[in-house]
Amino acid sequence: MNLEDRQKEIYSSNNCQELTDYYKKWAKDYDQDLVNECNYVAPQKVVEVLSPLVSEDARILDAGAGTGLVGEILYQNGYSNLEGMDISSEMLEQARKKNVYTALYQKVMGEPLDFPSDSFDAIISVGVFTYGHAPSSSFDELVRITKPGGYIIFTLRLDFYQNSDFKQKLTALEELGQWKLVEIGDQFSPLSTAKPDGYYRIWVYQVR
Repeated sequence: MNLEDRQKEIYSSNNCQELTDYYKKWAKDYDQDLVNECNYVAPQKVVEVLSPLVSEDARILDAGAGTGLVGEILYQNGYSNLEGMDISSEMLEQARKKNVYTALYQKVMGEPLDFPSDSFDAIISVGVFTYGHAPSSSFDELVRITKPGGYIIFTLRLDFYQNSDFKQKLTALEELGQWKLVEIGDQFSPLSTAKPDGYYRIWVYQVR
């Protein structure tokens, strides 16, 4: 199955079980398909945004860690206090092989997360907020488990942002004083094969 067909399948997920099943099938080939064949640049770009804001000794959660592509780049940039969570145990097994995380957890975005409040200095989430994936309600828990003054940095697929409730959710959390917007990056193509409707931007919020 080529990458475009895999993406169509995954983006059509109707529930967590379907999404988990799709990633179970893809886990072993994920890095090869995205990095080696399609020059997946989103992890590097998000780390470049995080680095000036977050110290190297910060406790960072990679939310939607997948096979650990983001964690690997963070580690190469001097970050070693890294934890990851993902819906797929098979994807996490690939992440574990990279030996860059202090802990990995199988958890579902949008459900309660059994971390104490104010646990993390920063949360990074790449490629997670798109069709068939984590809901906008995920941010309630991400805000809760981030320390005051900490950062939540994530990508959003632009056509999904326009056609979902994410815009309203992000604004509502700011109006409630839960976080403040620091930056919205320029649009970019995450893959060499990406079509214009598949472009991303990077959002940065600081928790209050």
